[in-house]
Amino acid sequence: MGWMRAPRTGGLMLLALIVAAIPWFLPNNFYFEMAILVGINAIVAVGLNLLIGYAGQISLGHAGFFGLGGYCSGILVATYGWPPALALLLGAVGVAALAFIIARPILRLKGHYLAMATLGLGIIISIVVSTEDWLTGGPDGMYVPPFTLFGWELYGEAVWYWVIGGLLLLAVWLALNIIDSPVGRALRALHGSEVAAQAAGVDTTRAKVRVFVVSAVFAAVMGSLHAHYAGFVTPTSSGFFHSIELVTMVVLGGMASTFGAVVGAAILTVLPQLLSGFEDYEMVVFGLILMLTMIFMPQGLVPTLARVCKRRDQRASPIPGVDEVDP
Repeated sequence: MGWMRAPRTGGLMLLALIVAAIPWFLPNNFYFEMAILVGINAIVAVGLNLLIGYAGQISLGHAGFFGLGGYCSGILVATYGWPPALALLLGAVGVAALAFIIARPILRLKGHYLAMATLGLGIIISIVVSTEDWLTGGPDGMYVPPFTLFGWELYGEAVWYWVIGGLLLLAVWLALNIIDSPVGRALRALHGSEVAAQAAGVDTTRAKVRVFVVSAVFAAVMGSLHAHYAGFVTPTSSGFFHSIELVTMVVLGGMASTFGAVVGAAILTVLPQLLSGFEDYEMVVFGLILMLTMIFMPQGLVPTLARVCKRRDQRASPIPGVDEVDP
């Protein structure tokens, strides 16, 4: 039964069962919309977790890639009449190229210098989409047509839920396979000690660039789909606060935990809605919950709970020889 405890088998199967069961408990379209937003944020967080949690490279401008994906679809489809699928693909390729170009100089930095550089990148993207009114619609954003594929239009919350749910399973599967591959082992070595990883023969620059590009593509694809789902895209999607929200999802759920990124995204997407009854004190309660969580669970929710369950299993399992009594 060991396969049930393995993330790539049991964990992925459990996630698939949860995705399949959730629609039975959603009474109306509002709850479907929340579930769709959870899935979109979770996919971005899974990609970002590869960069932050496994490679140890901070990024405070990842929402910029999310926004670029949305604006690329909006501009190409609404302005130039491109097919949405082709616009999504071109947006992902364009973001991948941009991430590849800037990754080498930016990822040479470490610590707070790297954080400031990625923050600056995100701010530049946000300013560009806000000021280029002739192309992006400026601060008001722009209309994005529905997503169509071979003449079939994605319409309705239920349809979008299954599309995003399937993509979430695909993203988690891809992330788990990357982690268990030689690339993933190189990322973990890089996180532990870059000097030691280089001494072991790991091309650390190449590894960092690869994971930066992969995480950027995750964000761009979901930015494009979110723009089509919402019907519009605004500069807030690429703003600083959205970047901080994405990083918080990874940290809250548990860095270096793929399923932790999913849990963190679910909590931070749903929690503001649950706290809406506090009115003026909503953000105070929200911040207090996050603060207490990180104080008592500094490694994140999922790794902490997994460690507690492991200890409980160890205590429950008998020690060899103790229960054996000679008659």
